[in-house]
Amino acid sequence: MVTADNSPDMTIMLVDDREENLLVLEEMLTTDNRTFIKATSGNEALRHALKNDRIGLIMLDVQMPEMDGFEVARLLKSNPKTKDISIIFVTAINKEEQYILKGFSEGAVDYLQKPLDINITKAKVDVFEQLYHYQQELKQTAQQLETINKQLEKFVYIVAHDLKSPLVGMIAALSLLEMRNEEEVVPRDEIQEYVGHSKSAAFHLSEMINSLLEYSRKNVLQQTVEEVDVQELVEQIALLIFPPRHISIEIKDKLPRLKTRKIKLHQVFQNLISNAIKYNDKAEGRIEIGCADRGRWYEFYVSDNGPGISEDEHEAIFKLFRTTSNTAQTESSTGIGLFILKMLVEEQGGRIWLESKLGQGTTFYFDWLK
Repeated sequence: MVTADNSPDMTIMLVDDREENLLVLEEMLTTDNRTFIKATSGNEALRHALKNDRIGLIMLDVQMPEMDGFEVARLLKSNPKTKDISIIFVTAINKEEQYILKGFSEGAVDYLQKPLDINITKAKVDVFEQLYHYQQELKQTAQQLETINKQLEKFVYIVAHDLKSPLVGMIAALSLLEMRNEEEVVPRDEIQEYVGHSKSAAFHLSEMINSLLEYSRKNVLQQTVEEVDVQELVEQIALLIFPPRHISIEIKDKLPRLKTRKIKLHQVFQNLISNAIKYNDKAEGRIEIGCADRGRWYEFYVSDNGPGISEDEHEAIFKLFRTTSNTAQTESSTGIGLFILKMLVEEQGGRIWLESKLGQGTTFYFDWLK
């Protein structure tokens, strides 16, 4: 026999082979924030304990036919699913020390002697209810910490990827300068161009590191929300990625200014533009970046004329460790990048999706809250 309601708070299971004792105990302990399950035998109590994961306390009668309270407690404590449920023995048997010690050895946390004192019974149950809620808070905190740790692992990956881009640009510029110098005397204006690219990349890298340091010192709510000129942001990314000469990057119309967490938006654009360059298979690669005003949102897009992505892979590529069938045409991919971009966009309350035709190119869209 079970009685329960839809309360989200603690559930107390009352176990006694006498129906009238259950009714009296329930009436004594009833409050608005408690749910009760009643069992009239040890076997019934075990079934309910295994099925209900919200039970925080069991009021267990010691003297019952077939299976007494000691055996029920022993079985509950031996099962990983029920071992942490608090048990209070309710008994009318001998008060001698040997019986009390036996109860504690079987897993009881307290004793109540029949006939029950109403005030003592209520006070003890109140204490265990508070302990139950503390345990639930600790479990939630542990789960949140686990989630944060996983997010940090992913964040470290994408940060490493972002920091790599300006470094690669610096190396590329200096390598070109070195090669040209070995072949012939390099004109002064070319030297200044290569050095200028390297300096820009170095300054950009320094700004990124400063932003990351600021980010690491603050939680999400504390991170700086600043006015960002998206046009300037994207132009800087496009310059410092150092795209190959056969790939052109065009910004369609004027991108907006908005108040947001700059580092997040920077990560999304840098990775989408980098991927558009990385996987482009055309002799003349084209990348277009634009935006549409959607009321509360800006809808940004990064479009390319690359190999395209088959329709059956449109959703899969946003999943962890999933890559597209054209990855092997260029270089290996971990399948993490787009999964993390999806997380970054969804953190802002937006969404990311794509449209693509094989052989003609791909357009990635994402919403960003104004």
